[in-house]
Amino acid sequence: MKTDIKETENGYELSVDMPGYDKKDISLSLDNGYLKIQAQKQEKDEDEKSFIRRERSFSCSRSYYVGDAVTEEDVKAKYNNGTLELFVPKKE
Repeated sequence: MKTDIKETENGYELSVDMPGYDKKDISLSLDNGYLKIQAQKQEKDEDEKSFIRRERSFSCSRSYYVGDAVTEEDVKAKYNNGTLELFVPKKE
C-alpha cells in the first residue's frame, strides 16, 4: 500500500492508496503502539470449478508505529475513491 504521510501541527495525516477495495473490506486495529491496516477482497463466482487460475482474491496489510499513547478513539479515518485517509494526533 503506497502511503503519503504529512506532519501537521497537531498530528499526522496519512493517505493510503487502496484501489479496488470497498470500505467493508478494510479494517484498522491498534496494538502495542502499531496502527495496522488490513484489507481482504474476494471475488465471488457461482462456478468456482471453471477457473484454471484465480488471482483476483487478495489481501494485504501494513503497520505504522504511532506510539503507545495513541488510542483507537484518537485515530480518525475516512475512505473515499480508493484512498484511505487517516489522522493520528501527536501525543506526549
